[in-house]
Amino acid sequence: MARECKKEKTRIAKRRSLSLAKRRKGFEPVELGLSKEEALNEAQRCLGLRGCESCEICSLFCPDLCITRDEKAGEVLIDLDYCKGCGICAAVCPKGAIAMVLEEEDQGSSSPK
Repeated sequence: MARECKKEKTRIAKRRSLSLAKRRKGFEPVELGLSKEEALNEAQRCLGLRGCESCEICSLFCPDLCITRDEKAGEVLIDLDYCKGCGICAAVCPKGAIAMVLEEEDQGSSSPK
């Protein structure tokens, strides 16, 4: 079972500025800046939070060789059947796109005594 690292595109916030006519009338700032919401969206876009860039650093450090790239789609795939859960890939990912979570046990399985 392989899980994909997905990329999402975001739009750059358009910069607002005073019109030429208003610039001539006074000394107001030319660049109006961003609203709070626009600034937060721009910061998230710039920092690339949780965005896999397919840099393949995770696959270079994986001791089990369970991280590969799909040549057709260009996406990074993690084979969870072979992954031992060491967490090295999550530690070296520059974008923080890999998160370590606990596996849930199957409801029908019985635990050994």
